[in-house]
Amino acid sequence: MRQVVAATFVSLDGIMQAPGGPQEDPQGGFSHGGWTFHHWDDAMGKVMDKVLTDKFDLLLGRRTYDIFAAHWPYAGDDPIAVKFNAITKYVATSEPQTLTWQNTVALRGDPAAEVAALKRQDGPKLLLQGSSELIQALLAKDLVDEITLLTFPVVLGKGKRLFGSGAMPAAFKLVESSASSTGVLMATYRREGEVTTGSFEFAEPSAAEIARREKYAARG
Repeated sequence: MRQVVAATFVSLDGIMQAPGGPQEDPQGGFSHGGWTFHHWDDAMGKVMDKVLTDKFDLLLGRRTYDIFAAHWPYAGDDPIAVKFNAITKYVATSEPQTLTWQNTVALRGDPAAEVAALKRQDGPKLLLQGSSELIQALLAKDLVDEITLLTFPVVLGKGKRLFGSGAMPAAFKLVESSASSTGVLMATYRREGEVTTGSFEFAEPSAAEIARREKYAARG
């Protein structure tokens, strides 16, 4: 059984679009590409090194694949480039004939179903990077086992988000956390059970509370 693990950069308001540069993904008029650049420090490097240390295959949406394929094959002997070029890349795409990066495999059908089938196989973990549409499709089917989330101290206002309205309710356990010198919170969450609820309400609601409930129930 393979696990899907995501390593994702997000703003305080949940935007994950174009963290690496102005031309990375300007879709929708996004004008803040490269918003992570000035926050990088050694602490963040150590967290990302750990993410990339274990054996893994890459799991990518088509737009992120195109970004990676235009960069890493041309990055020489950079250690990340060497690893990314050598491993298998699974890509959700409707145009498999245009995948030219070495060791790339197209996921041709429903992305969630394809990834569910991959998870049933033996092999290394599946590392999901970027790929906002793909990660939302997988969260909707409860297929993400672990998320390493790097939350940057910026608000971007609009752009592609990590969590959409279709995410399946799920509980996660915090297994590791730290902070960078630049204010980035770095946390790893592992899937654990269902969402549990409780209540801070009075055992016997006040008349005002009963009236409040009736007011909003009538509004639907």
